[in-house]
Amino acid sequence: MDTGRAAKFPFLKESAEFAEQNNADLEALITSPSFEPARERGVARVMDALESSEVTYKPLMNDYDRLIEVMSYPYARMIVSMVGDRFLTKRYALAEAVRMNKILTGEDRETLLVVSEELGVTSTVDADGIIRMGFPDYLRLANRLKSVDWKLINCDIHSGLVYLPQEKFSRLMQNALQDKIESELPLMTPDEYRRYLRGAVDKVSMALEEAKARYSPTGGEGMKNEFLPPCLVHILDMSRRGMNLPHSARFALVTFLHALGLDYDGIIRVFSESPDFNEEIAGYQIKHITGELSGTEGYSPPECKTMKTNGLCYNPDSLCQQEWMNHPLSYYRVKMRDAEKRSGQAAPQQAQPQGQSGNRPKNDQ
Repeated sequence: MDTGRAAKFPFLKESAEFAEQNNADLEALITSPSFEPARERGVARVMDALESSEVTYKPLMNDYDRLIEVMSYPYARMIVSMVGDRFLTKRYALAEAVRMNKILTGEDRETLLVVSEELGVTSTVDADGIIRMGFPDYLRLANRLKSVDWKLINCDIHSGLVYLPQEKFSRLMQNALQDKIESELPLMTPDEYRRYLRGAVDKVSMALEEAKARYSPTGGEGMKNEFLPPCLVHILDMSRRGMNLPHSARFALVTFLHALGLDYDGIIRVFSESPDFNEEIAGYQIKHITGELSGTEGYSPPECKTMKTNGLCYNPDSLCQQEWMNHPLSYYRVKMRDAEKRSGQAAPQQAQPQGQSGNRPKNDQ
């Protein structure tokens, strides 16, 4: 057994076999003092996901350290499951997948095949290192990647197989692992183990709320209607009255709500107020714009000049007409800070609107 590979890719069957050979079962992981390092590493995996979107990795030189690394993976998954937050689940899945991608880029032929098989992807690797992936799997994993490099016209395809360099193959495996983890969580955690996990769950939950506040221009408070700029008020009103929104208006609304920290469920609830609401159509559009389909952070809200170009600058008020006002998110923040000053509260540190000058996704590689 390759214990190094088991530690690098703890989702493999051989990782579970490695743990079993060392009598490392779930009860021991949860309760034994011997596995305290694994529990600490499990918490660190989740915290890495919240803080940097990538689980850290360093080479491990002995089987004890490798076993700790393997056992930290199920512990992290139990923590994420018990927290039960969609944002955390997606961020954790992405962080584990990014970690695997970076490691897999430098692995040998056998490891590529083992990982590919574990993730349900049809592929072959020749002795000369040429990697081929089944056409259906390529379409499934590459359709969320928007760079032209991934378009079929730029692919080398023969006999239903797509020829790939190892770097691109590893990137597609990232999507496969992310999908696998998201589909497997949340796990059912036995009641008798929950009390042992409570401290770790509480720690992660606190970090989660802080992370949501960091990523949200509203400080994690969600959407406050009284702070909305006139353009978004008008678009929301149109949606609620069942009026046909142009694509540019739907795009502006979804990206704005997403930037305020609303998750998929929160955004879909806004659209569900429309009389002609179709969850399948709206859901697809939301997932595409917010990056859920592509595994990226999604698109940024358009700035004021783009809104004007698209005919979406409705009923501008005196704040809109200030020379320095150039973005709907800036309008929202100013209104929020004014309200906090009037109430005697200190304004929290706010994140800057991301990518104000354009509407391109932040990650499309």
